[in-house]
Amino acid sequence: MFWYDSTMIILLPAIIITFWAQTKINTTFAKYSRVSSRNGYTGAQVARMLLDSEGLFHIPVEMVGGKLTDHYDPKNKVMRLSQDVYNGTSVAAIGVAAHETGHAIQHKVNYYPLTLRNAIVPIATIGSNASWILFILGIFLGIQPLINFGVILFGGVVLFQIVTLPVEFNASNRALGVLESRGILYDEELNGAKKVLSAAAMTYVAAALMAVSQLIRLFILSRRND
Repeated sequence: MFWYDSTMIILLPAIIITFWAQTKINTTFAKYSRVSSRNGYTGAQVARMLLDSEGLFHIPVEMVGGKLTDHYDPKNKVMRLSQDVYNGTSVAAIGVAAHETGHAIQHKVNYYPLTLRNAIVPIATIGSNASWILFILGIFLGIQPLINFGVILFGGVVLFQIVTLPVEFNASNRALGVLESRGILYDEELNGAKKVLSAAAMTYVAAALMAVSQLIRLFILSRRND
């Protein structure tokens, strides 16, 4: 079967980096979850303060289940924080809450990479769901146009992952800047938040690398059947 052939070696670096990045974010978040901030603000309070300071009073801050499930929903304009972040007063919780607020601010100012990513979402969703089906069908049926179409659709997934990188890095930079300027975190606390957000950013880098590696592999396999 084609998914067990020698082209799998192309994915190996991305698999290793993905495993490392996931381990890094888990351990870093756990470490700084045990470091309480001097001010004692919860993640929810920090998110609310930062949203209000930007005039985003209409965006509610809600709690959701799961671990590291924090996200800003641009469609419904809702900030959703995991329980550990929502109620947490740690450096990690505050850093993550501020990061998600960064996305809401990006939305407010029409930050172009975020606008582009939101526009790509439908294409990436279709590509993620349909590209492999079309590619595998094309392989088994020997229909080259179907194979090629599957590769093109997966390209939408890759584009989404690449565009996500500046969005995430910018949100982290915004978060760290406002945490420092407003005196929410100090000195080593700020350094801890930076480490948490840097570790989180690496998971997005790993995802982009995996997507690019997979696209290269699909392209090579498609040429074998050309």
